[in-house]
Amino acid sequence: MSEKKGSGGARSEKDDEAVQFGDELPVLPIRNAVLFPGAVAPFDVGREKSVALVEDVDNFPSPVIAIFAQKDPATDDPQADELHQVGCAARVLKALKHSSGNYSLILQGLTRIKLETVTQTAPYLKAKVKKLEESGVDDDEAEALSMSLRDIAKQVIQLMPELPREAGSLIDSITAPGALADLVAANLDAPVEEKAQLLETVDAKERIRKVLRLLTRQLEILKMRERINSQIKEEMGKNQREYVLRQQLKAIKEELGEDEGDQGDLDGIEERIAKAQLPTEAEGVAKKQLKRLRNMQVGSAEYTVVRTYLDWILDLPWHVQTPDNLEIAAVRKVLDEDHYGLEKVKKRILEYLAVRKLKKDKKGPILCLIGPPGVGKTSLGRSIARSLGRKFHRISLGGVHDEAAIRGHRRTYVGALPGQIIQGMKKVGTINPVFMLDEVDKIGHDFRGDPAAALLEVLDPEQNNTFADHYLEIPYDLSNVMFVATANVADPIPPPLRDRMEILEIPGYTRNEKLAIARQHLIPKQIEEHGITKEMLDIQDGAVDSIIDHYTREAGVRTLERQVASVIRGVAVKIAEGDLTPRQIKDEEGVIEFLGAPRYTSEVAERTEEPGVATGLAWTSVGGEILFIEATKMFGSGKLQLTGQLGDVMKESAQAALSYVRTNSERFGIPKDFLEKSDIHIHIPAGGMPKDGPSAGVTMFTALVSMLTGVRVRHDVAMTGEITLRGRVLPIGGLKEKVLAAHRAGIKRVLIPERNKADLDEVPAEIKNELEFIACTKMDQVLEAALEDKLTPKPASETPVVTPN
Repeated sequence: MSEKKGSGGARSEKDDEAVQFGDELPVLPIRNAVLFPGAVAPFDVGREKSVALVEDVDNFPSPVIAIFAQKDPATDDPQADELHQVGCAARVLKALKHSSGNYSLILQGLTRIKLETVTQTAPYLKAKVKKLEESGVDDDEAEALSMSLRDIAKQVIQLMPELPREAGSLIDSITAPGALADLVAANLDAPVEEKAQLLETVDAKERIRKVLRLLTRQLEILKMRERINSQIKEEMGKNQREYVLRQQLKAIKEELGEDEGDQGDLDGIEERIAKAQLPTEAEGVAKKQLKRLRNMQVGSAEYTVVRTYLDWILDLPWHVQTPDNLEIAAVRKVLDEDHYGLEKVKKRILEYLAVRKLKKDKKGPILCLIGPPGVGKTSLGRSIARSLGRKFHRISLGGVHDEAAIRGHRRTYVGALPGQIIQGMKKVGTINPVFMLDEVDKIGHDFRGDPAAALLEVLDPEQNNTFADHYLEIPYDLSNVMFVATANVADPIPPPLRDRMEILEIPGYTRNEKLAIARQHLIPKQIEEHGITKEMLDIQDGAVDSIIDHYTREAGVRTLERQVASVIRGVAVKIAEGDLTPRQIKDEEGVIEFLGAPRYTSEVAERTEEPGVATGLAWTSVGGEILFIEATKMFGSGKLQLTGQLGDVMKESAQAALSYVRTNSERFGIPKDFLEKSDIHIHIPAGGMPKDGPSAGVTMFTALVSMLTGVRVRHDVAMTGEITLRGRVLPIGGLKEKVLAAHRAGIKRVLIPERNKADLDEVPAEIKNELEFIACTKMDQVLEAALEDKLTPKPASETPVVTPN
């Protein structure tokens, strides 16, 4: 930097004696600063008027100028009203000229002055000024305030290591209260407005109070900064120590050849991201998390969380898929090998394959197999996957009551994981597996959420291409997955979820189907599992028929398989004891040796040998069942008693049946006053099992008429249907399961509502050939087909004449 223009060197400093000046001074406006009396401070001068003032300093009577702070620092040519009215007279100690023409000044504040009037505006400002004399400096209060200011100032100096050590001594050397306040104010870190207010405060005591308030605030800020710095240093020290130890451990492992280093590991992740061909959004998230990972300490908890999250993203299949086996004949062969019957489900799978063959991007179907236990729903899902050449994954939803089981937990939770859907996709490693959602009717829900509601998105073909797991928080495409749900009953499934699935009902097996399943699947499987050869044991059809009739009562084949296994285990014991004679189990006699006495016998003939007992048909979640409905009469007052743990609907059916009997008693040969001195009791055995529904109406009616007329119900007849007070027979549900139950129980004639005739198409032909079906529209037809003898109406003469009033 060069000195002031025209001078041969730097200005020499004036003597320290008091500088005298008049009441008119050149004005130098300054921005973003305030000069206090007694302070020495540098200023850069670059504006045209300011440079002109500096260059004219030598022509002044004394090197004193007036310093006023601007109100708005953005103003380049401030006028008098744009300056703070109180400023400071300053002596120019030194002026250095720069090559650019600007100056650097070193000024020393002398005394407070007040701007009176402007006397010159060009080439620079000049103004009349008035010296402001300080007041309130000669009493004890001022001294006390000064002491407080010194103490706090020293504390601030201790907390600011950037200040020179001599600052404390300088504070002690100043005795005048006003000068002390000005010195502290000049070095305060405060806005210009607040400093200008301090400069305007002439009273020394008031000025010290204001400075004390600002200084105390600064002290508190510095103390807080010190505490924060201490905490940071302590944490940094701990982290640095961990870092050094880990680096040493890393070096030791590298020497031993046990570790390739974390950096190499992260480079490997980066390479995996590049090769994974992730969707745009997933790739962006993975790269962002990897960048975070590089800046973390390896031992931190967050490092493990982010690393696990990246592993999940990269381990998921995004494009890998298995080619479908589109040969329909080969798929049909595999399905037939694994399961006997189930034609409706097999037909649906083949239809999907045919469409997929014609349209390659066809989305996977969402099927729901509903049927009683043991009919092969779960194993059918595995068979579907095998026939298509796809991977298979099963999720059991029975008892699940937390939404997170489907959608996963958010990563903010400790130990968070994706839901079972994403976990299953990672396990199978392809985007088009067969997903079995087992027991979808047994999902629970509580305060943690409703898993069934979470499944709505999974099982909706319009939404599941952007499935959002809470853990991943990245859309994942499930549209290529074939979902197969299973359930025993459709009613517990929420309607919105049921609406998203294609329902395929799997009824119970017929006797012949069970025989074929046992012959083709169960017996060979159990013989192999027990280490017995086919030559050593031959279980013939007669023995299997005996097991089906006398040792099982089920719609499926689970109990049948267990009983077959019991027979084979008995043979295994004989072989293990040394009896190697080949065995042939032909009939019931051979079965009794291993299973004991028969557990089930037909009770139909025995139960219906007396009047007042009729055989009904019921639907349950495990298939169809037969019900014996008993009616009896006793001395009483006309009450109807119902027992057997009946529901409200069934109780109302009994009331309707009795009302119809009373209304038409003469037609059935029953006295009109049969209820005046009698009570009627209707009972349905198996009282430990709740029963409900309207389909037992015709059975209760038939039992009542049989009891009141003394005519027995045929032992080979079973019936089902709802009744009305007008004697009509209304349709019911679950006909196929009820017919199968009747067939299992040895029934020969089944009475059904006329409007259920169309449902007989679902009944296997072999069953229809062995049973006689009578479709009824009115109760008279039911009685005619069910009772052993025809009813004789009472003679007309016995009928009292009813005349209107």
